[in-house]
Amino acid sequence: MNLMTTFLNSLPGAAAQGMLWGIMAIGLYITFRIINISDLTVDGSLATGGAVCVMLIRGGANVWIAVFVAVLVGMLTGLVTGLLHTKCGIPAILSGILTQLALYSVNLRIMESKANQPLSVDKYALLVSQRYSREFSLRNPLLLLILVVILLIGFLYWFFGTEKGSSIRATGANLNMARAQGINTEANIILGLVISNGLVAFSGALLAQFQGAADVSMGRGAIVIGLAAIIIGEVLFSKVFINFGLKLSAVVIGAILYYVVLQIILMMGLNTNDLKLFSALIVAIFLSVPYFREKYLRRPVTVKKEGM
Repeated sequence: MNLMTTFLNSLPGAAAQGMLWGIMAIGLYITFRIINISDLTVDGSLATGGAVCVMLIRGGANVWIAVFVAVLVGMLTGLVTGLLHTKCGIPAILSGILTQLALYSVNLRIMESKANQPLSVDKYALLVSQRYSREFSLRNPLLLLILVVILLIGFLYWFFGTEKGSSIRATGANLNMARAQGINTEANIILGLVISNGLVAFSGALLAQFQGAADVSMGRGAIVIGLAAIIIGEVLFSKVFINFGLKLSAVVIGAILYYVVLQIILMMGLNTNDLKLFSALIVAIFLSVPYFREKYLRRPVTVKKEGM
């Protein structure tokens, strides 16, 4: 009974953290699934968003302005990756690695050469805080996060249904065909990376407030968590969620389920030092599900012969 009570008490925090990382996963979904690029910038741009937001709030800036500026800086990191890839001819994955590498030093500069900068909810008016995740009040971060996720998915659903959004999707679906139709594929790739890393930085800004600090390494492993959310959502809901907006919702649900599973693992008394190992195992298992389902559960195709 105590174990079940502990699990239920931990669910609000896990759900809130899942939605925060779900926003990041939506940004990763744009590059991974829509423009068909493996972008590793996210490990750096997430920390950049958190660092910019925390330092601005500590400097006296309004929290909404701090988040907005963090998003703009995150979009700038995506622009750098896009220019390295399209204008310098560097492969996309290497472009992301280069930008991520540079961002480590940039983030240290932003945080005044400190690896960690605290942000107390007692001293600053924050949008979300882990302290209130179990409260039944307006301060509970779940309320704001649900609203943010709904508005974000609604905006992306609208945008990718416009002419520009459709051209970005066409670029990812078939680069050569899109180019043959007169679409500026390079500009679309850059725009996709800009939007993606802007969302990642937005997630980082909210996550830093939620956990009460910005850390120069807070984005380490973000690519794994993002891919886990995408794969979990696709494995569980691909047959049901056909609509583009529902696919984005599945990504957020996947992130929430990922953190619920991690919470269960931690409650089993396993060593927290093995958390990364279990994270990798969770991703590997869900990545393997489509393959084994196709291999062992596929119904054999029967061909009827004529005259029989």
